[in-house]
Amino acid sequence: MIRSQRWKGAAFTVPFQVGFAFLYVLPIGYAVYQSLFRERQSGLGLGGSTQEFAGLANYRLGLTDAAFLGSIGRVVLFACVQIPLMLATSLVLALLLDALTARAAGRFRVLLLVPYMIPGVVAAIVWINLYSPQVGPLTPLGHWLGFDWDFFAPAMVWPSIGNLLTWHGIGYNMVIIYAALQAVPRELFEAARLDGASEFRIARSIKVPHVRGALVLTGLLSIIQMLQIFNEPALFRNITPQTVDDGFTPIMVIYNQAFNAGNYHYAAALSVLLALILGLASFLFYRLTSKEADA
Repeated sequence: MIRSQRWKGAAFTVPFQVGFAFLYVLPIGYAVYQSLFRERQSGLGLGGSTQEFAGLANYRLGLTDAAFLGSIGRVVLFACVQIPLMLATSLVLALLLDALTARAAGRFRVLLLVPYMIPGVVAAIVWINLYSPQVGPLTPLGHWLGFDWDFFAPAMVWPSIGNLLTWHGIGYNMVIIYAALQAVPRELFEAARLDGASEFRIARSIKVPHVRGALVLTGLLSIIQMLQIFNEPALFRNITPQTVDDGFTPIMVIYNQAFNAGNYHYAAALSVLLALILGLASFLFYRLTSKEADA
């Protein structure tokens, strides 16, 4: 009887397992397979090309590719600044919502979640128009305030993209942190107030430690998203190609190799390398944050 119930329960996961296999496992396996080959031109290239086994040659080339490694370093430096700022903003908003009444928190929660509901490409187009010195309101506003800023200048491209990503992502992260705050026993707050603790002390000593798991989760998701950033820089490239080149981020390098250079095997190898880097970065982040939590 128990075994029958287990099989029935497992049957509900079959659609997910089938979708996961066809949409994730098989494509990953095919990418690994393609990364082990390369195209070799015959003669002067007039006789076509042949596919030959290359082993790990594409991976060795990727590990010495200055454009690919430079794009990873560029995005990692950006993530070290943008992710903490976004998570800190989301945490502050979640703490403010937790201090409101349930009805007021519900209204503001929906309002703050609206940017996340907008597709990323649409959000990028909206902000590019806001940044535009021809049609956007931000440049005239800056001139009125005495600032001569150019959101597409080399020194401003990453802050401009970071502002867009923060605006688009704080609502989602805020909801996760706010949900974790709702699970904290209210009795702890009442006991702390009776002991004379201020609201700031309650937030720092009780609320923040209890949402550490939610912060780790949102941090992991942000790391994965940041190393795969593509839409925003690609759209910025249409506006300022002299600042955002085709190797600005790792995914842009892979896209250029696959669809512009036609080197699908090398692009597959770079994709596998990026996936390994993502896994390693996520693992290290989780280990470090877990040690801090245990301490």
